[in-house]
Parts: sequence; C-alpha cells; structure tokens
Amino acid sequence: MPEISGEFTARLQEIVGAANVLTDPADRWTYGYDNSRKHSEPDVVAFAVKQEQVTESVRLCNRHRVPLVVRGRGTGTTGSAIPLRGGLVLSLERMDRIIDIDPANRVMRVEPGVINQTVQALAAEHGFFWPPDPTSSPFCTVGGNLALNAAGPRAVKYGTTRDNVLGLRAVTGAGDEIHTGVYTTKGVVGYDLTRLIIGSEGTLAIVTEATLKLTPRPEAKRTLQAIYATVRDSAAAVSRIMAQPIVPCALEFIDGASIDMIRDHARVELPQNAGALLMIEVDGPEVAMQAAVDAMRVATSGAGLMQFTVATTLEEVEALWAIRGALSPALRKIAPNKLNEDVVVPVSRIPDLIEGLEHLSRDSNIPIVNFGHAGNGNLHVNLLYDSQDPEQERKARPCLSQVFDLVLELGGTLSGEHGVGREKRDYINREIDPVTLELMRCIKRQFDPNGILNPDKVFPPESDADRQDGLQSVADRVSS
Repeated sequence: MPEISGEFTARLQEIVGAANVLTDPADRWTYGYDNSRKHSEPDVVAFAVKQEQVTESVRLCNRHRVPLVVRGRGTGTTGSAIPLRGGLVLSLERMDRIIDIDPANRVMRVEPGVINQTVQALAAEHGFFWPPDPTSSPFCTVGGNLALNAAGPRAVKYGTTRDNVLGLRAVTGAGDEIHTGVYTTKGVVGYDLTRLIIGSEGTLAIVTEATLKLTPRPEAKRTLQAIYATVRDSAAAVSRIMAQPIVPCALEFIDGASIDMIRDHARVELPQNAGALLMIEVDGPEVAMQAAVDAMRVATSGAGLMQFTVATTLEEVEALWAIRGALSPALRKIAPNKLNEDVVVPVSRIPDLIEGLEHLSRDSNIPIVNFGHAGNGNLHVNLLYDSQDPEQERKARPCLSQVFDLVLELGGTLSGEHGVGREKRDYINREIDPVTLELMRCIKRQFDPNGILNPDKVFPPESDADRQDGLQSVADRVSS
C-alpha cells in the first residue's frame, strides 16, 4: 500500500472538512489504540458526520489504495480497531444521532456513533430496552456493538446484537451504498446480509445506520446467588437451570480462583473453599416473580450447594453484583499483564474446561482465573503473567495456544463476543476448515475487492500463492 499523498489528504479535507482531519502525529497517536492495549499509528485520522462523507472517503481510499479502518470508541479487546498498515482511521464517533424511535413498532433507528447507554436511556423513556449490554455500555458505540456482535449477560435470554437488529444502511469496501434487512420482525426476501455484516469487524462494509429491535422492559427483577463446593456441582446446576421453562435474564459464573481473589473485596461473606459461584437474575411480571425464584431455588438445589441467597433490597442486589464488579480491578493488582479470552464451550463441558485450565495453569506456572456467562457456556479465561518475568513471558502465548486447543477439543469456539481482530486471527484456521475459510475470503473480496477495509484482521495472513491456490481450488470444485 502506498504512503498517504498530499493529494489524498487534500481531497479528504474537502470531503469531511479540514477541521475534521488530523495529520499531526500527536493528534493521531490516540487513534492507533484500542482496548487490546496494542498500538499502530495511522497516517491520517478523519471524522465523518454523515453518510455521504463515509461513501466518498471509501471511494477515495480505493482510488489511492489506502487501507481504511473504521472506529467507534475503541473499547474492543482483540485489536479490531488498530490500523496495522497505517492508512486512514475513519472515526464515526461524531455520527451520533438517534434518527427516530417508533414505540408502536418497537424500533429505533440510530447512527453508529451513538453510545449504547444513550440508546438504553431513550428506550427506557418509552418502556423498552435494547438487549445487548456489554460491560463497556457506558462508553461503547452501537457501531462497535454491530462490528463485534456484542452481547453481555442478557444474551442468555434476549440474544446477541445479531438477534436485535432488523436492518442496516452501509457502505461496502467498493464504495457502494447498500440497505439490508427489513423494518418488520419477519422477512425472508433475499439473503440475510444484515446478520453477515454484523460481527464482520469492519472487514466487509461500514455501517452508517442501524434499525434496532427494542424489547419491552420487564416489570420486575430478582437477583439470586448460589455458591457450590466444586465447578462440576455448579455446572450441573447450570444445566438444570437452562433445562426448565423459566429462562434467567442473567446467569453468571465465577470460579474458585476468582472467589479467592476477590474475597477481601466483597461486601457479602463468601464461604471458604468455595469452588464456584453463580449469579442469577430472573425478570418478568411482578406476580410471576415468586414462582420464578422458587423455580431457581429448586434448579440450584443439588450436590455441592453451599449457600443460596435471594437479594430483597436494592442494597443487597448491589452487594451481590459488586462481587462480579470487583474482578477486573483485582486482576490488575495480581499481575501487570493478562491475556483475556472469551471462549465458549457447551454448558455441560464447563467442568472439563475448568479442569483442563487448572492443569495448564500448573504446568505453565501461569495463574488462570475464569468467569463469565454460564448460561451460554461463554467464559472469560484470564491468563495472568508478568512480561518482565522471562519464564512467564516465554510460556504465556504457548499456554494460550493450548487453551484454544482445549476449547476446540470440547466442541467449543474461540470467541463468543469479543471478535477475532488481530489477537485471534492466527488461530481461526484451527476452528474453520480450509474450504469454508476460502469461501469467507471470497465473500470478503466481493464486498471489498481492493482489500482496503481493516486489512490483516480476522483472516490468517495469506500470501499471493495461497490466494491463487484458493481461487484455483474453488474453480476446480465448480468445474468438477
């Protein structure tokens, strides 16, 4: 890819306005980061404020073969928003209009720069909410949620971003404007490009407008906690919970190592030698709450149950959730570095995953703590190490590789809600077979023929020879 020319920058300033283009290295520096804490400096940064500016910026990058990385607030953890080849970072943080809200049809149309929490606040005024609720919801944008198919605790009942978006307006890597999806909750005309683009991490198209599907706010909610002697006891309880008719709106898991780590920070007493903790929330009509709590009490009862708690006041609810909230600060105190992966396994294999991780931790001498969304089998696996310790630095990445192998052996997947980005791209060919991976590359080339959108993300590196071999393989299969 060529260096940024004066002609390119001048035209970019014409498109978005000179005040919306950053060329000074000090101004550009921040836009080379995301929450993966990796950095790669862009050559130029631009802020778009309307659809036409996005379209013209993409077309300009195509003419000059300049790589383009679209960005929201940079809260992703896998390096999806890092401009590995420099080029243009196109920030959509100023495209933050809520275009309209239609309570009668439970729909809201927004631009990609709108903050998730802003959507929630406006929806709440009309008695609704938008289900995706990542931990970063006070800071992350809807566009970022779309790029990574964000989820959060509520996904166990209400689904991920893909399940809660009806349609999109977007610009492909070729600079073509497209509309996907529908305004209704049913529609099967044509291919489902909406769900294809959501989760594609800005490699296929740049979303400029999204039609969000809203859900009525529940009348009531109850928060519960169950503590178990072993991980297997807790996983058996998760299976029982998910097999009965009342689906929790949150079902969070914390392993024994995490409990020990936060015991001194908790506002409630945690039993010694606890092997696992479940945070459970149920919601619905007030008249149904006691029945829901009773159902959870029955489902959680069984071997290894050490303690069952029902929060009866707001203070008690906050105290229970504070246990979950104490994890991230505690992790930072234990080790200066961590590898945080959001793997997923079938719920019944959670004990096998935890036991396997314990073996890896002992063998590598790297502490591993685990917590996450038990109802989906989506666990955040945290490898804690010190990069200044030569042995830990040497063993951290090989240990992570073994974690991924373990997850796949258990019938799982390498990412549940953080995406692939740069951090996981070199591992995905362990999960995706060569034919399927080449089909995905073909789709990428159809949307983005010059490969300008977020290059070096999602796919493992491919040489020219690899590309020709892949294309020939497809041609051979078609002709045979």
